[in-house]
Amino acid sequence: MAKKNPSFSKHQSYATDKQYPKKSGITTIHNKRKRRKETYSSYIHKLLKIIHPESKLTISKPSVSILDSFLQDTFEKIATEAGKLCRYNKKSTMTQREIQTAVRLLIPGELGKHAVSEGSKVFLRNPAAYAKLSR
Repeated sequence: MAKKNPSFSKHQSYATDKQYPKKSGITTIHNKRKRRKETYSSYIHKLLKIIHPESKLTISKPSVSILDSFLQDTFEKIATEAGKLCRYNKKSTMTQREIQTAVRLLIPGELGKHAVSEGSKVFLRNPAAYAKLSR
């Protein structure tokens, strides 16, 4: 009869109990990666360069963080409202029309009209890229 190894019980598993040196926040054998946080920070910097190309303006990280939160919140509100419009009209596809209507409802007055016209310009510049979306 074979001798039992006293240092290993049948309740221990091989993979989950092994510890490795801490390497970028991962402590177990499983390769759990940190989820990337999607931000608009690169777009904010690009837009700043487009608006003020001649000056060497910069923007601080807290300011970018505030703008990023604002953009994410606005995007979520528009997407939610457009989704509601799709449900009201019993449609399963969200089109440019629903998004435009959501923008008109959420952004007041002249600013809303300006946002809709700028959004429409994007579709008019390159219609081939958005041909599949309009079907």
